[in-house]
Amino acid sequence: MMGFGAGTLLAAVAYELIPESTFDHGSGIGIGVVLGAVVYFIADRIVDGQGGDDRQQIDAADVSGSGAAMFIGALLDGIPEAFVLGTTLALGGAINLAFVMAVFVSNVPQGVAGTTSLRAAGYDGRRIFRMWTALTVTCAVVAALGYQLASTADIEGLYSEAFAAGAVLTMLTDSMLPEAFGHGGKPVGLVLVAGYLVAAALTFAQ
Repeated sequence: MMGFGAGTLLAAVAYELIPESTFDHGSGIGIGVVLGAVVYFIADRIVDGQGGDDRQQIDAADVSGSGAAMFIGALLDGIPEAFVLGTTLALGGAINLAFVMAVFVSNVPQGVAGTTSLRAAGYDGRRIFRMWTALTVTCAVVAALGYQLASTADIEGLYSEAFAAGAVLTMLTDSMLPEAFGHGGKPVGLVLVAGYLVAAALTFAQ
């Protein structure tokens, strides 16, 4: 499931966040991608250093990090996706089905892994529910901010999407893919391609 979700997010980056037409705006798009990757990388290193490195762990026996840091890390992973949902709605007039599917599929295993990790860190069910609720509300606010920013000027929206694309790609290679391959082995590569093709097909079908 995590491998399939990673494939759908890769397709979303390729066809929704950095389509060919965006390169008409010059090197600014490339700079946005690099900045998004660097900002996520630095923030992720800080969170990992505080005990959030285990937030994607599926096997609770391997979890030893800080529950608070895991939650902050989960929020860090979700912010770029939420921001993109807001910007795509502003730029396209509707939320893209392929990207919504990509976010949904990728977040199911992330949510399961995060819940398992938080339970292993000693958090009870009610506290975990409140944390996920707070994360959902925060992501909704971030999506609204993305919508507002993209509504001010189209070009700013494109730069914002490029920034988010860099962050999403770094998140995939840093957390989702290593965990997927670590537990699923080489067949995850085939599942990833399947996820990519499904999301790409949805994009072209719209």
